[in-house]
Amino acid sequence: QVQLVESGGGVVQPGGSLRLSCAASGLIFSINAMGWYRQAPGKERELVAAITRGGTTTYADSVKGRFTISRDNAKSTVYLQMNSLKPEDTAVYYCNRYPTPMRWGQGTQVNVSS
Repeated sequence: QVQLVESGGGVVQPGGSLRLSCAASGLIFSINAMGWYRQAPGKERELVAAITRGGTTTYADSVKGRFTISRDNAKSTVYLQMNSLKPEDTAVYYCNRYPTPMRWGQGTQVNVSS
């Protein structure tokens, strides 16, 4: 059974940084492209960043230059380094397979507020 466990969220002031982690199990992590998604209150879930099994990355325009996605295949873990955070980054962040998500995890809450 696939399990995705996100962590690293919290409350941060505008301009601050957070590093999210996602530990995956129940899938052959190394052959899958992975993505970070987010869902803000009242909005649909959206893709924030994705990384292929070879390390090629893609980002939503709203986070380009501020967020960095990376992966450690030996640990079956994907990371999201978030810098220069803005209030509009406030959301629940999820990781999942890209572009075809599987069962969603609990996510991790990120609140950017002064």
